[in-house]
Amino acid sequence: MNSPKSQVFKLGELMCAITEQVLWQPVASRIQEQTAGSTLVCRVGSGQATYHRFDPSCKQHQITYGVRMIQAKHHSDAASGWLSSREIHSRGYFDGELNTLNLLAHTCCHEFAHLLQHSAGHRYRGSVHNRHFYTILDSLHESGEANALRRTLAQRAQQLNIHLPEQPFKMPDFETQKTTWSVGEAVRFGHGQREFEGEISRVNRKTCTVDGTGNCRGLRYRVPMQMLRRTS
Repeated sequence: MNSPKSQVFKLGELMCAITEQVLWQPVASRIQEQTAGSTLVCRVGSGQATYHRFDPSCKQHQITYGVRMIQAKHHSDAASGWLSSREIHSRGYFDGELNTLNLLAHTCCHEFAHLLQHSAGHRYRGSVHNRHFYTILDSLHESGEANALRRTLAQRAQQLNIHLPEQPFKMPDFETQKTTWSVGEAVRFGHGQREFEGEISRVNRKTCTVDGTGNCRGLRYRVPMQMLRRTS
């Protein structure tokens, strides 16, 4: 996404507002019956971290959408590393079509499913994306709530003149990518001040393990294959 950071932040704020309007408001009273005084606050984070959290001291659910996550889901190579892409592709959400609108709409549903999962008492330490979670997430899509959220997100973005691409893109062919990398290759990833360099020490199914070199010596990274560039 090449638009100014302020536009990305506005898109994040829009995701917050629509999550509260389309997903939270219809079930708020039921959630509050389960845990009296429960509230939801959605916020935009400055990094890529995107998550649901519950604070029992004030009975507050919090959903954070990271601006770097929003930026990443505007590009097929970066978006493919996110669980939301794999869920849309493998579970057939939004007819299995990957584009920025679908990815961001599904991200709202994914995080809200964690809220419902927590409220139902089915989120456990070491077992977050379990069968209970996917039963809830499937239900959000099958009931039409996900489509309603997607439709509202598209309409509101257009009204606010926020660019939200709907052009489909494909997942990278990981099997083909795997054959293009080998142990010992010198690579780079990232950009600008956040560019890192290293040497591939292991080729995994969708990522490569990279041992840092130069200023990055002593560090180890697990990097999605599509983010790697050979050092010329």
